Amino acid sequence: MTTGHEPVYAELSAAGIEAHIRAYFAACNSGDAERIAAYFEPDGVHYFPPGMYEGPFRGALTIGRRWQTAVETLGSYWTVDHVIVDAGTRRAAIEWSHFKRRKGVLLRGDEWYRYSARGLIQDIRAYYASPQDASLERLELGGWDYAGLGYPLTAPPEA
Repeated sequence: MTTGHEPVYAELSAAGIEAHIRAYFAACNSGDAERIAAYFEPDGVHYFPPGMYEGPFRGALTIGRRWQTAVETLGSYWTVDHVIVDAGTRRAAIEWSHFKRRKGVLLRGDEWYRYSARGLIQDIRAYYASPQDASLERLELGGWDYAGLGYPLTAPPEA
């Protein structure tokens, strides 16, 4: 890997993969591109719905730099809300919340993870609860009781 951080390998059990994903989100929230990249295979890819971010982020360091920019420019902060892991196939699905604190926007969605045999993220496929409509402050499923079901409704203040 071409980063200053050693790779962060997951133990390929349900608990190990979940812990790895939560630690990856902590790395994303840190805004440290090399720390984020350490969770991926060097050729890892983060896929998005069509029309977003000029296409997939390709390469561990590219992924790290893109999330670093989001933290620096948008005050981005992500939470892991729910996790399901199938350790036998090295896959996981999560539900997340993305707070763009400087814009006052909350975006929700889910992601599917595939892990390499080495215990690093090979790819992530992101799906969004709604299109990123610039006129909305809350991009989430209509009618879903986020508050009643214990989802985060506000981000912590920026440091």
